[in-house]
This record gives sequence, structure tokens and C-alpha cells, in this order.
Amino acid sequence: MFGNYLIGLREGLEASLVVCILIAYLVKTERRDALRPIWIGIGIAVAVALGFGFALTFGSQELSFEAQEALGGSLSIVAVGLVTWMVFWMRRTARHLKSELHGKLDAALQMGTAALVATAFLAVGREGLETALFVWASVRASNDGTHGPLIGVLLGLLTSVVLGWLFYRGALKINLAKFFTWTGGMLVVVAAGVLAYGVHDLQEAQFLGGLSSLAFDISATIPPDSWYGTLLKGVFNFQPDPTVLQVVVWLAYLIVTLGVFFAPSGFLSRKAKAGAPAPRESAEA
Repeated sequence: MFGNYLIGLREGLEASLVVCILIAYLVKTERRDALRPIWIGIGIAVAVALGFGFALTFGSQELSFEAQEALGGSLSIVAVGLVTWMVFWMRRTARHLKSELHGKLDAALQMGTAALVATAFLAVGREGLETALFVWASVRASNDGTHGPLIGVLLGLLTSVVLGWLFYRGALKINLAKFFTWTGGMLVVVAAGVLAYGVHDLQEAQFLGGLSSLAFDISATIPPDSWYGTLLKGVFNFQPDPTVLQVVVWLAYLIVTLGVFFAPSGFLSRKAKAGAPAPRESAEA
């Protein structure tokens, strides 16, 4: 449940911050007349994300078992790829997200109502689609027959809305760069579990081999239906009897991704910074 809460919190807070920045800028510049198109764009983005989530949940129920596993495994891997890109992107851009959105909003204000709707839709819609896909993949991976995973996601989203409102009201200030760095690292751990589960789905669909080659089996020590087994699965998508391929993929993804993510001075931006000093990471809302 904690892993799903983290997903809801992290993904929801990004969308909440985008909304807060757009609304606060229009209020500050006395362009309240543009608020309605912005809210329309946000509403459309939320509706599309929800529709996408429902399509993922109910659209595959008529498929055969192998087809369901192949679809679930493929989308889980796609979700991990998107989330990995997102955590790196947010770590790099958190410090100047506000100025980037302000620039897009200024351009949209000059173009008219349709541009405002499109700006809000694109800004929030990307976050919404990523959230829907990764939440679906994570809930599917950590499904224990209860509503715990979904409750965790909803609580995380609710928390993000409250935090976004507090940011907007000026009642809460945190270092967003550090917040997104550390929550991004934790999200990578969750994504590693989703990736391993996706690989297992593809093995069950007979798309990948090695389903019978177990790396270890500690089901007797950590029963999946025990409270601590359920806790480990809910937080890390832990599986007591993974295949060799699952363990190899999990370790490779986790070691490489965390190594690059926490590399000093930002490994991905070293080339861009070769001739310039690194900016301060001090983004506050």
C-alpha cells in the first residue's frame, strides 16, 4: 500500500503544482478572465486520464489468459520506461518549472481561449496519462485481492491535492528539487518491482522463457499471505519465488538507474554543463 501511496503522492503532486503555478500566475497578472479556459483544459485532461485508466482496467477482460499477461507485461514495461524518464526530467527541471510554464502561458494568452485550453490540457494531461498507466501497472503487480493498493493510490492523490492547495495559499514551503530527488529515488525502487512483475507476465504469456527457472524460493520463510509478506509486496512488489530472469532484470535496472539518478552533479546534464557552473538547486513553492 505504501508503494501505491507514494505513486499517488508523487505523480499527483506534480499535477497539483502545475495547476497551482498556472492559476497563481493568472491571478497575479490580473487575468482572471483566463481562469475558465484553464479549468476546462484541466477538466478534459482529468477526464482523459480517468478514461484511459478505465480502458486499461476493463478493456482486457475479454482477452485470453496469455493475451492478458502479454498485454499486462508489455504495458508494465512501458509504464516503467515512462516513469523513469519522468523522474529524471523532474529532477532536472524542478528548479525552473515555474518559469517554463509562465512562458507557455504568456504565449497562450496572446493566442486566445483555445490555446489556453490546450496549454492546460497538455500540461496536466501528460501527468495524468503517465499516472494512470503506472498506477494500473503497480496496482496489478501488487494486487493482493483487497482494495489496499487502490486505497493507497487515492490517499496519495488526496494528499497531493492538499499539499498543492497549501502551496498555493503560501502556507507550506519545501525545497522541491530535493523533494523530487528523494521521492524519485523511492519511485525507482517501486518501478523495479513493477518491471520484474512485467517480465514475469511475459514469461507466463510464453513470450519470454525461463518461467520454471527460479532464482530462489523462500515462500516457506515469507508466506505471501502473511502480514509481512503482504507488507513487502505492497511496498516493494516483493515476490518470494522469482525467476532468474526477474532477479537479473530487477538488479540491472535498480543498480544502473539509481547509480545514474544519484550521480554527483547530474550525470545526464554533464555535457550541457561542461562550460558553465551548475545552478543552485533551490526551488521552493
